[in-house]
Amino acid sequence: MSPKAWLFLALGLFVAYYAYSWLKHVKPAEGTQSRPASPAAVAIGAILGIVFGWMAGGGFVFENGGVTLTMPMGPDGLNIGMLIAIGAITILGVAVPMIMAKGGVVWPKPAELGIGTVTNFFDTLGIGSYAPTTAVWKATKIVDDRLIPGSLTIGHTPPTIAQAFIFIAIVTVDFTTLVALLAAAVAGAWLGAGVVSGWSKRNVQLGMGVTLLIAASLFIFRNLDEMRGTPMIPGGMAEGLTGGLLIAGLVGNFILGALMTLGVGLYAPCLIMISLLGMNPTTAFPIMMGSCAFLMPIAGARFLEKGSYALRPSLGLTLGGVPAVLVAALLVKSLPLTAVRWLVVIVVLYTSVSMLRSYRASANEPSA
Repeated sequence: MSPKAWLFLALGLFVAYYAYSWLKHVKPAEGTQSRPASPAAVAIGAILGIVFGWMAGGGFVFENGGVTLTMPMGPDGLNIGMLIAIGAITILGVAVPMIMAKGGVVWPKPAELGIGTVTNFFDTLGIGSYAPTTAVWKATKIVDDRLIPGSLTIGHTPPTIAQAFIFIAIVTVDFTTLVALLAAAVAGAWLGAGVVSGWSKRNVQLGMGVTLLIAASLFIFRNLDEMRGTPMIPGGMAEGLTGGLLIAGLVGNFILGALMTLGVGLYAPCLIMISLLGMNPTTAFPIMMGSCAFLMPIAGARFLEKGSYALRPSLGLTLGGVPAVLVAALLVKSLPLTAVRWLVVIVVLYTSVSMLRSYRASANEPSA
């Protein structure tokens, strides 16, 4: 197998671990009870998993208004990477209806599905999903503040895994650099989730309020950089890192992985870091999406163990997000992303202020 096929295999194992963690730890929501999963629902989930996995593995190519179907057994032999993508996302397709049944959830509400669809569509285009999702959840009170970090990580994991399969397959990047940065992000997330999952509501409000300010600052920086015409951080042409630059990248991605567990998306800061280190900014896509795809199952498992998540909104992110990722990656060629990011800046700043005000207002409340 090729190095990328081995990486796909590792990602497939992480997917299986993620699905197992959900099924092991999910508990019925208040006022509901577990029930047997419908065989029909499981079958539908498996079929959708096969189709979405086939798409994520490069089986459907949209060009010139037409669709080209690629079989796993192509002219160059068996496409191992595609088969692993099909198998991994099929596992998720089977697990989701079983998770819904065990958790007593019939179906996420339309608003919860819509949030997953919109945020993951733009996430695939490099906008990021954590900050916008947090903003909507805070404004609508769909998720309690204390449960936002865990719900973000658990719900956005499957769409991010689909992104990783797609961009690791199609973007050229030095394999050693890619694997090293992925491992650093996973280590940071494992450490961060273990801390954040046990935080009180006030600590989460303070932490997310501050980190959302950081996220908004990064959005502003990136927008202004693009508007200059000649970006201040144009990036280089390198496809990998060595020596001191590799060490700097490892430290940076470790920190970004830890911050992910507080709701700071990894995409924008990772793109800036990759450019500063002299790499081609395009190589940031498999690095940032792969980092998240590997770290989120690990971090999510720790939130699941402590019950620090809201099940139905998390499922809304998953069920609305995976199809949106495939549409964005395979159909959409260009969008006015700078304008979208300015809107995100406004929303994220508002949410940050709301979090900090909630933290201040609860100063006299006992910590939970």
